[in-house]
Amino acid sequence: MEIIGLKLPLIKEGDDLAEIILRLLENMGMTLEDDDIVLVTEKIVSKSQGRLVDMKTVTPTEEAEKLADATDKDPRIVELILRESREIVLTGPNFIITETRDGFVCANAGIDSSNVVEGKVKLLPLDPDRAAEEIRQKIEKTLGKHIGVVISDSFGRPFRSGSVGVAIGASGLTALWDRRGETDLYGRTLESTRVAVADCIASAANLVTGDGSEGIPVAVIKGLKFTGVGRAADLIRPKEEDRFR
Repeated sequence: MEIIGLKLPLIKEGDDLAEIILRLLENMGMTLEDDDIVLVTEKIVSKSQGRLVDMKTVTPTEEAEKLADATDKDPRIVELILRESREIVLTGPNFIITETRDGFVCANAGIDSSNVVEGKVKLLPLDPDRAAEEIRQKIEKTLGKHIGVVISDSFGRPFRSGSVGVAIGASGLTALWDRRGETDLYGRTLESTRVAVADCIASAANLVTGDGSEGIPVAVIKGLKFTGVGRAADLIRPKEEDRFR
């Protein structure tokens, strides 16, 4: 497997990410082949969708003020967290874990201020599976190749320190590989094994794209054979099966 990072210009609202990626690949003398996967960080998807909020425009509600007092957070951030969430899962000193509108359980509804201009914060992309589908279709139409697209973010995990890359959007690949019914080395039938392929891809690519000043929001992954049908929503465990809530 090979992971190749791409440095893009700063993305602004309305930018066509597929077109920018294709133009950069052409300038690099590089092309995409069948089964290649394009990893796009959620931050540039959000920027292209205009999902930046000027904090001066946010007026906290009474509910947000109370939750901000309890968690020692900026009431304006808490207001945005409430707007972007279906449910508050857990709160504590300086943290609010929520279920977002798209069903992701993460800190602060995925809202952050890193790598955005002063005074603004970034919300998660709207309908990231659809966003991945649109990028994939545009690239495939231009190149005539079958590729996969993953939109990634960095999430923390229960009982583990540090964040890892996760897929919040996916198209054109098997996001969740169901291996139940196969056999192990000793011929025993696998009864519960399902592999979060899209998350594995996102986490591997995160070592290249990074979360700081790397300026590498896109990576091309070559050498895998997981193109197919799937979406990031396949990875969301149904609430009734979630033992952590």
